[in-house]
Amino acid sequence: MKKLITVLFITICFLSSKADEGMFLVHLIGEKTYSDMVKRGLKLSKEQLYSMNKNSIKDAIVLFGGGCTAEVVSKEGLLFTNHHCGYDNIASASSLEHNYLRDGFWAKSKQEEIACPGLSVQFLVKIEDVTEKVLEKLKDVKPNEITSKLPGILMEMSAKASEGTEFDVRVSSFFKGNQFLQFTYQRYKDVRLVGTPPESIGKFGGDTDNWEWPRHTGDFSIFRVYMSADGKASTEYKSTNVPYQPKHFLPVSIKGLNDGDYAMIYGYPGSTNRYETSYGIKLKTEIDNPSLVNLRDARLKCMLAEMVKDPAVKIKLASSYAGIANYWKFFDGETKQLLKHNVMAQKQKEEAAFETWAKTKPDYDNLFSNIKSAYDTWTPFAKGRVYLNEGILGSPLMAFAASLKTLDASLSNTTASAEDKNKAIANAKSSYDRFIKGENIASDKNILAIVTKMFHNDVNPAQQPTEFYTQLNASYGDLEKDETYQKFAKDVFENTMLLNADKWNAFISNPDVASLQKDLAYKTALAFVTNFNNNYSKFYTEFVANNYALNNKYLKGVLEMKKGSTLYPDANQTMRISYGNVKSYSPKDGVKFKEVCTLKGVMEKYILGNYEFDAPTKLIELINAKDYGQYIDKKANDVVVTFITTNDITGGNSGSPVLNAKGELIGLAFDGNYEALSHKIAFDGDLNRTICLDVRYLLFVVDKLGGAKNLIDELLLVKN
Repeated sequence: MKKLITVLFITICFLSSKADEGMFLVHLIGEKTYSDMVKRGLKLSKEQLYSMNKNSIKDAIVLFGGGCTAEVVSKEGLLFTNHHCGYDNIASASSLEHNYLRDGFWAKSKQEEIACPGLSVQFLVKIEDVTEKVLEKLKDVKPNEITSKLPGILMEMSAKASEGTEFDVRVSSFFKGNQFLQFTYQRYKDVRLVGTPPESIGKFGGDTDNWEWPRHTGDFSIFRVYMSADGKASTEYKSTNVPYQPKHFLPVSIKGLNDGDYAMIYGYPGSTNRYETSYGIKLKTEIDNPSLVNLRDARLKCMLAEMVKDPAVKIKLASSYAGIANYWKFFDGETKQLLKHNVMAQKQKEEAAFETWAKTKPDYDNLFSNIKSAYDTWTPFAKGRVYLNEGILGSPLMAFAASLKTLDASLSNTTASAEDKNKAIANAKSSYDRFIKGENIASDKNILAIVTKMFHNDVNPAQQPTEFYTQLNASYGDLEKDETYQKFAKDVFENTMLLNADKWNAFISNPDVASLQKDLAYKTALAFVTNFNNNYSKFYTEFVANNYALNNKYLKGVLEMKKGSTLYPDANQTMRISYGNVKSYSPKDGVKFKEVCTLKGVMEKYILGNYEFDAPTKLIELINAKDYGQYIDKKANDVVVTFITTNDITGGNSGSPVLNAKGELIGLAFDGNYEALSHKIAFDGDLNRTICLDVRYLLFVVDKLGGAKNLIDELLLVKN
């Protein structure tokens, strides 16, 4: 890495390489990009989009919780985000007596708003380039050691920058370690639930409609940010806290939209990997994704079987199930689209062009042969790692049991201090509390039975924990029969101290290694984890280190080769802007999808009592009465529920505001379309669509179904 790379970033134009492609860093919108945005319809200045010194749209955008986006929509800190982003907090606030998942919730006054312990939001304060500082710290680090040392370096820099301030600071890597930016945030920890529609609206369509268009999901929830009475970011909930007074909040437009209208999205997209090599795509499509999909499918079936039996189980497992299901379907679709569009061949063309360019540049000699070698070395062990993480440790009991390895090590270490041991015990206690709160024994027992059999059937026998399966065969029967694994799982769940409160409390109050190591759940988890750690983790560590170093060099070359060309950095949960248009599309011959869906479609899908397509009685009554109020779309003579745009987004953009040309809120981004699920790796300029909740449906539900006119009155509605 040379210092000239830093100079390079000053001259690079962060433009998209295809129409509407690109998640742009908010402070690096170049003149060409801004000019294109204006040509597409934007009516705002660059300073209105982002400014460090003046109020701008970026001041209304927050990182919500651990990985979603939300936007401030009132002068009293009201937030809109997706229903699935607020799901954890809605579920935590729910009980059989007050089932907010099932029935919805609307605070008719601020006193009724519900505290959400652990939930926080972060406002972006400023961005600084620290590339030279990071590269200086890395100059003596060997390339294959960067992955092990870089995280510590970035954490140290972040901690030092935030020390003595009220801010959170994070240094993030871009272009696979060729650029580093420092982001300063202000975190607010008093965030309260204000409103949520019933789950039959917020998740209407369920897994069947997930990643699909047409779509009729009312995917929203409403929160409020609070600050201390003297205007500072509060540490936690306090009754004396007051609503946050924002630097900027978004006006809400109910004017409607048309096919072709300008659309802009702000948010915190989580991750893309658009500079992935052909070798990475081969591993993903042949091993990683199919393995993950099969394992998640098995786990979901076990969970759903119990959720449909008991509302209490549904509440307990709802959030976990939703998270597993979301990316089960995503990775299945991603594989299909990568293969359908032959993305691996596209990458091979790009790599061939790079090699031609690099022929006279010794720095890049044998680059792709070395990348191939790295993948060839790791690939034989890749499936076992997925089956460990998504299979064996996909059982909540096994995941918790495996976490006790740290406690085991501390207790076994005769030189460990009392302080270290007490810390390990305290961590085990808190982990246990989280585990037991979400544990459903019936589904988890079936998960363990199924995944231990899948591991035996699908993973190379030479890479399996041989002693475990030998003992399983001797104690429980034929390893080809389901009942063998069912008997084994039953034995584990009936005899482990980890599911017996009295035994666990007795152990953790005076823990000893012998009791832990003879526990059947712990022994099972340890058998698989130790097998991988002792025999195969070294190959993974080497692969990650080599792959990072080689991709760092590849991207350095790409930046040099395409200097001044159309490049943008991968998403990494830093604030981005994307722009495009509301736009219909044709996914295949003879099929044309409109740009909007309406309540008419809700009625067409509605099935009374159905797990995915039921709807509240009151909603049906409002539709039948055509009681739409000011939220009606005059063209459709109906309420528009959702619309689609060409914007480039990914996970993390959930809850992102969709803005019109004047910066007014017209919707909330919540999903992508199945035809373009290769978007993390390859953007499809023709088929990519962002599925957005129309803000008019949100307001219709709040007002007409929820009766929370107090929330409507709080907004700045733009009608003309």
